[in-house]
Amino acid sequence: MVTGHVSENPESRFSALLSGAARLPGVRVDREAYLRTALARHCSEDEVRRATEETPAAAGIPLAVLDRVANESIRYETAKVSALSAAAGIPGFIAMPATVPADLAQYVGHMLRVAQKLAYLYSWPDLFSVDNDDLDDATKGVLTLFFGVMFGTQSANAAVGKVAEAMAQQVAKKLPQKALTQGVVYPVVKKVAGYLGVEMTKQTFAKSVSKAIPLVGAAVSGGLTFATFRPMSRRLKTHLAGLELAKPVGGQVIPGEVIQDGDPSTADEAKIPQPGRDWRVLKRR
Repeated sequence: MVTGHVSENPESRFSALLSGAARLPGVRVDREAYLRTALARHCSEDEVRRATEETPAAAGIPLAVLDRVANESIRYETAKVSALSAAAGIPGFIAMPATVPADLAQYVGHMLRVAQKLAYLYSWPDLFSVDNDDLDDATKGVLTLFFGVMFGTQSANAAVGKVAEAMAQQVAKKLPQKALTQGVVYPVVKKVAGYLGVEMTKQTFAKSVSKAIPLVGAAVSGGLTFATFRPMSRRLKTHLAGLELAKPVGGQVIPGEVIQDGDPSTADEAKIPQPGRDWRVLKRR
């Protein structure tokens, strides 16, 4: 009876999926190692050291640099998850019962990977405990909110902003446990988890249909993954980059210099902000 209840509860279904994906090999990103590698080509040794010991914001790394590195990480994770999704679609209808759950798990695993990378770039603390394989409630809560931002839920956007504000005020180096497990943010976490449980079920069905025909299913599945994963990742990137927590220390506004929140190659397509697009005035240290 309990098992049946859990399977029918979207919130519990998403929570189980999140916890399971977090245990997959290679899903957890080492914050220090990632920042050192990702920032090495763009920053000085002193900036990289301060970014790993404190945060990229405390190191004064401009948002333009962080955006560039974030785009590189998004492209990498998108290409990897799309290739894996396409490979899972090759066997076709006969292998569907095995490939669809595996495909969903690795999709969520890559969502976790890109969420960690973006969080660390934009000055969030370590999300995983080194000596604990299970997700604690605060980590599960903030990851749920990050996923909610990726899926475009406004309540998740607001809740992530509140958590970031609490950390910025307290100059905290860890997630605010109380806010995420007992405070005003917690009911939002539960609501978002229920919503995500429903959305994940829809995605599972869509991927099942796309895998029904061998080879053709591979192309459709890989394309579907690419079409969803990249925009979702960029949505989270835009939100985290706009929070006070991400702003570099000692920055000054560069008059008139505007960069599009997208690939660097498209930054020169327009010179002024357009309605409905995410643009931001850069800061100089």
